[in-house]
Amino acid sequence: MEQIVSRQVLQCDGETCQTDNHDLIREEPLLIRIEGKPYSVVMRTPGEENCHVAGFCLSEGLVDQPEEIATLGYCNEIDGNVATVTLKPSRRDKVSALLERRGFMSQTSCGICGKELIKDLCQFLVPVTDDTRIKVSDALRCVDQLSGHQQLYERTRGSHAALLFDPKLELLAVAEDVGRHNALDKAIGRAFLNRKLADVFLGVLSSRISYELVQKAARAQTAILIGMSRPTALAVELGQTLNMTLACTGEKSGLMVFSGKERLNGGLKP
Repeated sequence: MEQIVSRQVLQCDGETCQTDNHDLIREEPLLIRIEGKPYSVVMRTPGEENCHVAGFCLSEGLVDQPEEIATLGYCNEIDGNVATVTLKPSRRDKVSALLERRGFMSQTSCGICGKELIKDLCQFLVPVTDDTRIKVSDALRCVDQLSGHQQLYERTRGSHAALLFDPKLELLAVAEDVGRHNALDKAIGRAFLNRKLADVFLGVLSSRISYELVQKAARAQTAILIGMSRPTALAVELGQTLNMTLACTGEKSGLMVFSGKERLNGGLKP
């Protein structure tokens, strides 16, 4: 399925209008079935479905290792857009409570307060242990690579991207999608399926950092997460709890660091 579609638009400038064709990023639903039952429906840009679903399963706490996935498949036939996952029996028994819940905590937690949510999340999240330190200038060089990996954005101005780097700041995985959560899931899923998850150290996101993205990054033991705008207060609280470094690009230059400043040195903005 194509990731981009062209549509005719009316473009007006002052008192003159003319028709033109513009590229738009495609958005389609993906039903994720776990153990034969619907688990979640996500809106995403078609492509890299296996990576997307693997990353989703990891971030949800359904799996810890690729070997715990018995089968992973995707169907895009008519009335398709369905991904199916079966788990190894030992893992299925271990996550039976999650399977019974059948859905995103982030989508079913209406009425729950931030502290309760973090307490719930931390039941299957562990603090990051990698305390590798890097220079702010090196982190910014990773941020600078973002624009070079946003081909869909260049054409549509409607996508998000996620980049993952190892401790040597070498690029491990890249993904783009109409959804920021999906982009991170796809990037993490690629590293996961390529057995590079243990090498993930730093992530760069084209979006702001929400608590859901911290949750996903924490499942990949990402030590440093950098967004393009300020994180939410709940994201910072969760990042502090999980010993993560959260930062965003500064309003003029440099980085603004909200938690875990010890991993970055030199040139920090107050």
